[in-house]
Amino acid sequence: MSMKIIVDAFGGDHAPLEILKGAMQAVDTYDVDIILTGKEAEIRRCAEENRLQLRRTRIVDAPQVITMEDDAKSVLRSKKDSSLGVAFQLLKAGEGDALVSAGNTGAVTVGATLITGRIKGVKRPAIASVMPSANKPFLMMDCGANAECKPEFLCQFGLLGSLSMQHVLHALANNGTEPTKGTPTVRAAYDLMTAAPYNFVGNIEGLQIPFGDADVVVADGFTGNLILKTYEGVAKVLMNEMKGLFKKNAFTLLSALGVSGGLKNMKT
Repeated sequence: MSMKIIVDAFGGDHAPLEILKGAMQAVDTYDVDIILTGKEAEIRRCAEENRLQLRRTRIVDAPQVITMEDDAKSVLRSKKDSSLGVAFQLLKAGEGDALVSAGNTGAVTVGATLITGRIKGVKRPAIASVMPSANKPFLMMDCGANAECKPEFLCQFGLLGSLSMQHVLHALANNGTEPTKGTPTVRAAYDLMTAAPYNFVGNIEGLQIPFGDADVVVADGFTGNLILKTYEGVAKVLMNEMKGLFKKNAFTLLSALGVSGGLKNMKT
């Protein structure tokens, strides 16, 4: 039996076109059924103009859109009939197995917590981001949902991350590898995670993260978001520097042709 994925058709900077393209790729790749939420007339017009066949797709009309500038709680009040608000209501009613949105992160977090609800026993939601490393992708969490965390929250993030990655290797982001390093919260989390039902390998420093020393890296939302944004910024700086280097003269342009395939793979 295939999964039903609820997709916020108006979440993201290039909605609804890019959202529709992604949804149809998911149908072809993962054998899923799609429920699109949003302005039905606009969704159908966009699909027709771009010659997209909405296969295995049902559309649920939602008249409003939550923008990136909207307050996170708008999904509960002023814009509960938005594409995102309706999507969460459908998920809560059991209409779908999962929800996907590229929209307002705060609204997604609020909707997941207060409309759909947390899994019993989970004290706080966490934003998880799959990030690249020198060896393999890893999961970073929390990336912004909880600026301040209690030790038990971090411990639970470790369990959720381990289950998400279907691995047992785990690490806690800190300013030193020794158990005695870090804030009282981090030290208390270290003790809890040592006794947790997953393979906790201890603290790692920020410089170890890009080398893929862990499958899951846990931090409070402030630290995790800082790591994520620093990653993005450094990547952009490096790519811009490389572009400038290759455009320096005719010889460097020829060199760029020779490594263009590798650069594209690195960028993606």
